[in-house]
Order: sequence, then structure tokens, then C-alpha cells
Amino acid sequence: MSCPHHNKNYRELEESIHTDFNNDMSYGDYLHLDQILSAQKPLSNQHDEMLFITIHQTSELWLKLAGHELTAALENIKQADFGHAFKVISRVKQILNQLTQSWQILSTLTPVDYLQFRDDLGHSSGFQSYGYRKLEFLLGNKNADLLKVHQSNEPVYQELKAVLEAPSLYEEVINVLAQQGMKIDDCVLKRDFSKPYQKNESVLQAWLTVYRQADTHFELYELAEKLIDIEDAFQQWRFKHMYTVQRIIGNKMGTGGSSGVSFLKKALDISFFPELFELRTHL
Repeated sequence: MSCPHHNKNYRELEESIHTDFNNDMSYGDYLHLDQILSAQKPLSNQHDEMLFITIHQTSELWLKLAGHELTAALENIKQADFGHAFKVISRVKQILNQLTQSWQILSTLTPVDYLQFRDDLGHSSGFQSYGYRKLEFLLGNKNADLLKVHQSNEPVYQELKAVLEAPSLYEEVINVLAQQGMKIDDCVLKRDFSKPYQKNESVLQAWLTVYRQADTHFELYELAEKLIDIEDAFQQWRFKHMYTVQRIIGNKMGTGGSSGVSFLKKALDISFFPELFELRTHL
């Protein structure tokens, strides 16, 4: 009995599909895949180090994109272009969700597996991620001391210093509140932006006005809720990071010299937009 000539479980290559890339740019060329896919260089012969490297490298790409998007959002806010700002901020929320999901994959790394190559990391640590630091500075968690770990990389140091000293996303939003007639204290509008933001009563009252008259100030109201989305997603990422680290190394000191889990837990108490949470108590 002969086998059927036509196999439905097979897809023939269409004649129109381009296959000659001797003189054309290919998918791999466009994405520089030769560089990206050759950048995973384990220092040990342990199988799970590849997982560890891949998770952190892809996380850095997502962080870079989030920084790119938030920088655009800052410009949108300056120009009171709320429509584009909403779109970009919504994208950042999804990026943070993607980053949170990556901890699920890393949590398959058991303590025994990790200890096989942990010493090979030396003092390298996610604490030194300048993509993460840029993101926190853009959102308003300013701390000049955190620049110290980047002093050995002058271009990165200067970029982070510029972001540190410039108004954050939230501070640009507060400027918009003032421009739209809300009474904001000068000490907020004309402060040293390299210092950590402190909760302010005039900002709280401005947001209460926005929420109590949401139909009148709908764009500001919607913008505030978009910011809450960002903080919600960011805190979930922080928590999952902390919990994954605790699951893998317990209360050991971090490779970068921090206290580890207890240091990560402290970040959970830091809010980018404190008045937006406090106002809910007063409504």
C-alpha cells in the first residue's frame, strides 16, 4: 500500500518567500543577533548558569525599553500631550508585568543549583544595574549616593547624574497641576530635584480637587490613575524580586555587599507618588 503523496502535516515553502540574503539585510542582521546570542558566556560549567544569565540580560533589555518609554512620557507631560503620555505609560506598565513574570522563570533555580556558580559572580549584582537605576530616577526615587557604584563607567555615570538632577515624571506632572491653576507650594516647584521627593500638603490638596471634580479635570484624573498603575506594577516587580531572592538564597548577604532580602524589603516602603495613595483616605 503506497503512502499518500500529499501530506497535510507539511507546509511547502511559498515561491515568493525571499531566501537569498547574500546582498540583502536579514532578520538576524537587523537585530544584530550574532552579538546578542553570543553574549551568554557562563563562567562555570553548571547547566543553570545559562538560565541566570539569560534572565538578567533580557531584563536589562526590558529596562532599557522602559527607560526609553518613560523619557518619552516626560516630554509628553511637559507638552501637556496627555493622549500620547497615556499610551506610553500603559506600555511601561506592561513592560513591568513582563519583568515580574521573568522572576517566575528564575524561581525554578534551586538553592543547590545556584550555589554551584554563585561564587563566580564575584561582586557583580543587580544592584549595579544602571537600567534599573535610571528607571527609579525617572520615576522619582532619587538618591545621589546610588551613583557611587557607577563611577567606574563615566558615560553611564554622567547619564544617570543628568536624570538624577532633572525633574522626575511625577515632578513634571506636579508642574502641570500648577500650570492648570492648582496652588502648589514654591518649595515643591523650585526644589533641588536630585533630592528624594517628600510628600507635600499642597500637592495632596491639588489631587483631592482633581478627584473630587473628576469630570472637570478628567485628563489629570486619568493621568493620576495611570501613575498608580505604574507604581502597582513596579511594586509587584519589587516584591517578586525580593521573594525570589529569599527563595533561592534565604537571608545570605547579596553578592554586591548588601544585606540581601532585608535590603530589598526596604524598597517596598518607598512610594513614587505618595499623595496619590494618601488622597484615597481623605475621599
